[in-house]
Amino acid sequence: PRDVNTAVMELLIMAYALKTSCARNIIGVIPYFPYSKQSKMRKRGSIVCKLLASMLAKAGLTHIITMDLHQKEIQGFFSFPVDNLRASPFLLQYIQEEIPDYRNAVIVAKSPDAAKRAQSYAERLRLGLAVIHGEAQCTEQDMDDGRHSPPMVKNATVHPGLELPLMMAKEKPPITVVGDVGGRIAIIVDDIIDDVESFVAAAEILKERGAYKIFVMATHGLLSAEAPRLIEESSIDEVVVTNTVPHEVQKLQCPKIKTVDISLILSEAIRRIHNGESMAYLFRNITVDD
Repeated sequence: PRDVNTAVMELLIMAYALKTSCARNIIGVIPYFPYSKQSKMRKRGSIVCKLLASMLAKAGLTHIITMDLHQKEIQGFFSFPVDNLRASPFLLQYIQEEIPDYRNAVIVAKSPDAAKRAQSYAERLRLGLAVIHGEAQCTEQDMDDGRHSPPMVKNATVHPGLELPLMMAKEKPPITVVGDVGGRIAIIVDDIIDDVESFVAAAEILKERGAYKIFVMATHGLLSAEAPRLIEESSIDEVVVTNTVPHEVQKLQCPKIKTVDISLILSEAIRRIHNGESMAYLFRNITVDD
């Protein structure tokens, strides 16, 4: 739901109620794991994802089923098993069945950070790969969070004899598309689509480079704030997301948004865990890099 913090608190209270009632196992099904983008320290900030993992463990959860964590390493934050399911088979099936000329497509990573995911899609579909790189991209590390670390201190004194080497400022190269998209269908892949400005900017660049159709595929369609309007006014032809997060209101505002149902894999995971069966079938053909 939209009110994430209320949902998290309710989940913790329910888990603790079950724990105090001597439940043997408490399994949380959390398709979109909240705060998963805050999984690294940035400007000495808090790693909220680790905090949430500790809270869930303290409340009594013994197992979690989730889908496409923002970073796979998040599983290491938990002291109990985490089944990180993949939505890519459903999105790959959508590409093959709903995009008639998908053989003429190229998979696009909107930043070098997303290249590994895009490579996985390209290899499975036997398609080409393109990566957008340059100054228009804003990485998570560059995001201004309103704080200064270390704080700005007037007349700061440096210990005599202590001269640390200065960190060189980054200079991003002019925006470039590594790979040929001219006369092709461009399919941008990512795990979360929330603020759509970067996707819209990527679509404009691909249009300039000659792509005649642009699709965006993502697992979690948060689509907050003005996202539906921006998508409707952009060069993007279709945004395909799964139903891990409710987005019915956004679909009414923007007919370009399409939904892929992933309830099948979640229900199968619940059934297998409940019956004590192997989960390996759900992770077949998934390599370390995926």
